[in-house]
Order: sequence, then structure tokens, then C-alpha cells
Amino acid sequence: MVSRPNNNAARKQRHKRVRGKVSGTAQCPRLNVFRSLKHIYAQIIDDVNGVTLVSASTAEKEFSEYGGNKEAAQKVGELLAQRATGKNIKDVVFDRGGYIYHGRVASLAEGARKGGLNF
Repeated sequence: MVSRPNNNAARKQRHKRVRGKVSGTAQCPRLNVFRSLKHIYAQIIDDVNGVTLVSASTAEKEFSEYGGNKEAAQKVGELLAQRATGKNIKDVVFDRGGYIYHGRVASLAEGARKGGLNF
């Protein structure tokens, strides 16, 4: 029998390695992305104080359509940027969570940039 690599464990290892180098502060918080099969989640986090400042996801009540595609990810990015500018957050550092910068993760980042976030 062929043993299959554990892709989620590899992703977590990549995320752990990146988190050793990327940290969010109050002036420049971290934009974190989590991707599941049905939904995509994004948070803006201040790691110094350990506080989530802003969050958005396709699992919220406002999203009635399917949340596992690129269009929904872009809408989440725009919504997150709108909520962040409401709290005077302009500059963030992007944490892709160990995922490849492609597809839904890239669409979320484009939506956040379109909404006014700088990274």
C-alpha cells in the first residue's frame, strides 16, 4: 500500500516556519488567512497584545452564496478592508497561513488591496 503525505501537516509546518519571522504589531497588524473546503476566513491580528482586531468570513450570515470559490474570497477581502478602514487600519503584513499564494488566497489578497489595505 502506498503511503500518502499529510498535506495539512506540511501546511502547518510551513505556517509555523513563517510565523517565526512574521509578526503583527499595533501599527502594522497581521492579516491571517484560513481556507477550508466550504469557507474562507480572514483576521487582522495584533500579536503583541494577542488581540483580533477585525475578522471576516464566508461563514457569516451576510454570505448566502457558496463560500468556497474565488469570488466569495474576493468579497471577504473587500469586507475585511472595509471593516479595517473603519478602525483606522491601513497597513498590514500578509500571512497566507502556509497556503500557496494562488486561487482563493490570492483573490482574498486582491480584494483586500482593492478595499484599501496596503501590503
